[in-house]
Amino acid sequence: MPSPEELVRFEANMDAMGTAYSVVLYDRNPDQMEEAVDAAFAEVRRIDHLLSAYRPASVWSELNRHAGREPVTVSAEVFTLISQCLQYSRASQGAFDITVGPLLRTWGFFQGEGRLPGPQEVAAALATTGYGHIHLNPADSTVRFDIPGLEINPGGIGKGYAVDRVVDILRQRGFHTALVMASSSSIYGLGAPPEEPRGWKIKIRNPQRPTLHTATEVFLRDMSLSTSGSYARTFRSGGKAFSHIMDPRTGYPAPGMLQVSVTAPRTIDSEAWAKPFFILGRSWAAQHKPPQFGAFFCEDGPEDAWGWLP
Repeated sequence: MPSPEELVRFEANMDAMGTAYSVVLYDRNPDQMEEAVDAAFAEVRRIDHLLSAYRPASVWSELNRHAGREPVTVSAEVFTLISQCLQYSRASQGAFDITVGPLLRTWGFFQGEGRLPGPQEVAAALATTGYGHIHLNPADSTVRFDIPGLEINPGGIGKGYAVDRVVDILRQRGFHTALVMASSSSIYGLGAPPEEPRGWKIKIRNPQRPTLHTATEVFLRDMSLSTSGSYARTFRSGGKAFSHIMDPRTGYPAPGMLQVSVTAPRTIDSEAWAKPFFILGRSWAAQHKPPQFGAFFCEDGPEDAWGWLP
């Protein structure tokens, strides 16, 4: 390994999938670093065109249009991603669900800032959601929905999957020291930066004062971090706050939590599990969290009660 003084720092940014991606890379050859990051960002754009719910020509948009009428053949990559999503749903007792789109739309969060729907609206949205309505046939790699109006959305795993693919490309090209971020919500620290053997220092924002204060810090070394927070998109009605983090089992925003941050070896896993831990809470996570995961909880209460699961 080169000494710290021999390393060059390279930074690059791009926008895709509705968020800002950034890469910080350390090595000795700026030209090779730029080529690697260009290849990584091209992969992010490919994933955006594959999974985006906002692109009519994306594979997932095609599924939403046709899979309610007939089985749709998909690539091995898409089939595996949807299979993983169903595994997250089963393991989280339904708290993770890629069919939550109609609920987000009903609550005004799909492209807006939120609204309070009536009970009948919520019930109607619930009637067209539920991961159990997705059927996969591995024999012919098809996806089928058993009710009309069901739709899938990559919001729970898309950024994490893209970050992992960027890290894979950097590793394949021989790089061992990088920080890859999809905004501040899905992050992977590859190796450790010069002068800090513990890894990449990441500050987790205080959800009650996100622009001014830090709730805690974590060092990422070959590890990911994803955060779900209610402060990002919240509206108030009748003196009560409603966040965009929806409990797909009830059809209502999950109460009682401000923010959850999850560390995991893969970013797709930390992103997928952040919302179920948010919805199901600290006690459930303590019983079901894989041993290689970490979780920092910020409940809607005193800051001195916030902390990492033991």
